[in-house]
Amino acid sequence: MVSERTPVRFYQVGSFAVGNRLVALDQRSAQSDPERANSLTSGHRACAGCGEALGARYALDAAMRATHGQLVAVNATGCLEVFSTPYPETSWRIAWLHSLFANASSVATGVAAGLRAQGRSDVRVVAQGGDGGTADIGFGALSGMFERNDDVLYICYDNGGYMNTGVQRSSATPPAARTATTQAVGPHPGNVFGQGKDMPRIAMAHEIPYVATATVADLFDLESKVEKAMTFHGARFLHILVPCPLGWGSLSSDTIRLARLAHETGIFPVFEAEHGEVTSSLPIRRHTPVEEYLKLQKRFAHLFDKNGEVKDAETVAHLQALANRNIERYALLTEEPS
Repeated sequence: MVSERTPVRFYQVGSFAVGNRLVALDQRSAQSDPERANSLTSGHRACAGCGEALGARYALDAAMRATHGQLVAVNATGCLEVFSTPYPETSWRIAWLHSLFANASSVATGVAAGLRAQGRSDVRVVAQGGDGGTADIGFGALSGMFERNDDVLYICYDNGGYMNTGVQRSSATPPAARTATTQAVGPHPGNVFGQGKDMPRIAMAHEIPYVATATVADLFDLESKVEKAMTFHGARFLHILVPCPLGWGSLSSDTIRLARLAHETGIFPVFEAEHGEVTSSLPIRRHTPVEEYLKLQKRFAHLFDKNGEVKDAETVAHLQALANRNIERYALLTEEPS
């Protein structure tokens, strides 16, 4: 005889719920909506566990919701463009343009100007690229967009290197990381300290209306920042950390875990700024030492022995100091959420 059982309600934590509580319909994420835009749909050729594919889908679906579908996206050359549009196919279900590696922000500026000339104030423009197309190859064009205060939201998907062309170093590659051009050899292996560009702070230096950072580990935070960015006019910048299993040497199942650890260690601070001033930061809920983040990635394997114990304590301490500076600079360990 089969006894009666209490029905179990299943839900997806992160989309339908906060903690263990289902949230109201109007508070649920764009990803929980069966009628979402599904901007980046199935059929793309991203690697398993690709953080950039997640970040792009989350960000663009939120932007489509915020603009009621009136959106044009301009994409720089890079991983996102390559895996989503293998000619003659595309996985994009929105108005989408591919530009060169260096000029996505300039093309987006032109799109915004054309729409303005047509009197289409209802259509908004997003430009997007990886850290290479943002901090290196497209740096000048992006700075010009900021200086002119063009009405474009630029989204950088930061995976810390040129992953599509063989995992070469970019100016967003973290110190001590192994890449094809920063080998784990010599007395100080991996990428050198003191180089690179802090793109969110560079954007803030232009005193544009809105700058924010986010990770793919916090869907509500990411979506809310996209939607908030769409309430501003002028130049806006959103920097999203998107772990790359291929380039980082991590398990595809660890993508979200790594994104969360990047914030919880202080390696990647999550905050918002308006007109050059920090207005809020996302507090760290569980402060974690940096080695917990580093040891999950083969690009930092030279810092540990075969048992997972720290081998290069000096370098790990230097990385911890950088994380601690971020924690202090953005008040990530305050008692009250800012």
